[in-house]
Amino acid sequence: MRVISGIYKRRRFEVPRSFKARPTTDFAKENLFNVLNGYIDFEEGIIALDLFAGTGSISIELVSRGCDRVVSIEKDRQHHAFICNVMNQVKTTKCTPICGDALRYISRANEQFDFIFADPPYALKELSQIPELVFSNNLLKDNGIFVLEHGKEYNFEQHPYFVEHRAYGSVNFSIFKFSSISNV
Repeated sequence: MRVISGIYKRRRFEVPRSFKARPTTDFAKENLFNVLNGYIDFEEGIIALDLFAGTGSISIELVSRGCDRVVSIEKDRQHHAFICNVMNQVKTTKCTPICGDALRYISRANEQFDFIFADPPYALKELSQIPELVFSNNLLKDNGIFVLEHGKEYNFEQHPYFVEHRAYGSVNFSIFKFSSISNV
């Protein structure tokens, strides 16, 4: 796992081969963040949420790029411990790893975020419901961005807050933007 940009640029972290997580590829991650730079300045006091954090690849990328705070939700205890270890290695307190169920967190969260990234298992039966759960639970601040990583069989273009879709190989990202004034 490699950090693409920011203060930890080029840092590598060896992910154990026994992990079940499917980290977002470096190619897809780099291209996604190039797109996101048009939507959000990660160095401007951003509070982010990484749902289904897996290896913490997106969490460390967000911290590296200057987010003030990242909440990282991962259910698997080994993966959670790995995320904690990565954050300890870089000596940051800007990431709060939580060992817990992402869907449960969505329904119980009592704060709003500027940026939310979700990379659920592609076989998760509730995957298609995640955008509606994020918006119905009021997790995004006004003009907040939500990115959902998913397989090619999903299409979210009809969602009222959908703004664009990007595909990098087999990795698909749907990008949503919340606005209390309009849907875009």
